[in-house]
Amino acid sequence: MIQLKSRLNVIDNSGALVAECIKVLRNARAANIGDEIVVAVKKARPISEKTSSSLSAAKIRKGDVRRAVIVRTRKEIRRPDGRYVRFDDNACVLLNNQQQPLGSRILGLVAAELRFKNWVKIVSLAPRVV
Repeated sequence: MIQLKSRLNVIDNSGALVAECIKVLRNARAANIGDEIVVAVKKARPISEKTSSSLSAAKIRKGDVRRAVIVRTRKEIRRPDGRYVRFDDNACVLLNNQQQPLGSRILGLVAAELRFKNWVKIVSLAPRVV
């Protein structure tokens, strides 16, 4: 469960490293895997002059406010077959205005619940779905 002020790792190659939840969308107090949230970027990779001219990707900087989808939580999730699944950290993927992932790669595993919540593009980019 992700609440306000929760810190999340950003696991795509958009340039952000750590983000903080500042709003949970859909009128809930807490968000689970597959829910959309609004985040503020707290730590980002530096943008150099050499890479900025060659990359056409969006430049993410510290302080940017973006939407994101939660892909992993430390709080366990109960699956329909009775198993509980939990992860080592809280993680998210940043989204663009068309509700697509901002980065072109996802650098870690994601939960299988994303497939049932229609985040198929994120599932297809992920190297492993648990």
